[in-house]
Order: sequence, then structure tokens, then C-alpha cells
Amino acid sequence: MSKGKREFIEGMRDCSPLVLGAVPFGIIFGTLSIQKGLTFGQTMALSLIVFAGSAQFVAVGLFAAGASPQVLLLTTFVVNLRHVLYAATLAPKTKHLSAKVRALMAFVLTDESFAVSSARYTSERDPDYRHYYYFGASILMYVNWQLCSLLGALFGSALPGTTQWGLDFAMPVAFIGMLVPYLRTVSLTVAAVTASLVSVATYSWPNRLGLLIAAVGGILAGYLVYRIRREGGSVG
Repeated sequence: MSKGKREFIEGMRDCSPLVLGAVPFGIIFGTLSIQKGLTFGQTMALSLIVFAGSAQFVAVGLFAAGASPQVLLLTTFVVNLRHVLYAATLAPKTKHLSAKVRALMAFVLTDESFAVSSARYTSERDPDYRHYYYFGASILMYVNWQLCSLLGALFGSALPGTTQWGLDFAMPVAFIGMLVPYLRTVSLTVAAVTASLVSVATYSWPNRLGLLIAAVGGILAGYLVYRIRREGGSVG
């Protein structure tokens, strides 16, 4: 088996827990989108072209409320600003790739693919093949999201009360499971705790803007602790 194929398969394998966590959200999105008045084609276009769960849910809500296209675009842009932080982390490691490959990586970038791939990109294992790992994780998530959106759009109306099933616990649990193994140093632990506290404190902020503030706060806190410990002779 080639290195690229092995990396691709490992990316799919490592992302599978988060894929399972995204299943109910995809189904709920497809169901909710149809219930809010979008057509089947519009629902699937959102998943195929936008491919950003939180932005898609926000877009559906704004569409149902009769928001203007300008408000819809601006709001979904703000919701996805956290992707700038993800891209900034991965960009230095992908400079050797062609513009087309990097553009495709940007299109399929999600919270899940970043969570899985970030550790591989910070390692020195097969640096010329790490993007295969990334695409394995990302493409599996992309296909899963399309299938779940399709199921929700086609059959969601046959399952009354789908959006009240309480399935929204699945994704946070999956992310916690992915996060815990990374908490190997004091600085990373401080970053995670800080981001958690800030996200709770800013939960009521509009357009999920608090998530971006929490991410920046976590990064700054973790970096500050890292610098203090390094200057004091400790690492991490």
C-alpha cells in the first residue's frame, strides 16, 4: 500500500467517531430546512456548496425569518470566522502544495477535519503525505454530511419531532473525546479551560461570535503560559 493511500485510510479511520457524532445534525438539518420552506434542491445545495453545519442552520433560520441576502451572507461569514484560525494553523505546513490542492483543502475544512488533522500536521511523520490524511478525514465527513442531509430532506417529515429528540449531545461528546488526548501539557490544558470558560460566558452573544472570542482567548492564554514556563525552564 502506498504512503498516500495509507494516510488517507488512517484519516478516515481517525475521523469516524466525529462522523458518527455529526449524523444526527445532518439529518436534523435536512428535516428543518424542508420544514422552514426551502426546496429539496436548495437544501442539498446548501450542504453541497456551503458545507458548514452551523452556518447552514443559521442560514435556514434567517431565510425563514425573511432576512435579506446581505444579512444572511454577513451573519454566516461571522459564524465561520473561526475557520481563519484553523487555516492559519495549517497554512505554514501546506505551502509546498499547489494552489488547487490548498483551495480544495479550504473548501472541505471543518471543525472535525481540523480537530483530527491538527495533531498529524504538528508531527514530523511523512510531511509530504499529510494532506492525504487530511483529505481522508475531510472527504469522509463531506460524504456523510451529504447523505444525512439527504435522509433528513427526504424522510424527516415522516419522523415527527425529529428536532426535539435531544440528539444534539452527540457532537459535544465526540469533540470532548477528541480533545482529552491533546491535554498533555499545562499550556494546552490552560488553553482548553480558558476557551471553555469564555465560550460559556459569551454563549448568549449573537451569531456565535463568542466561539471566535473563546478560541482567541484560549490561544492567547495557552501561549502566555507556554512562554512563562519556557522562560522558567519548563516545557509545555
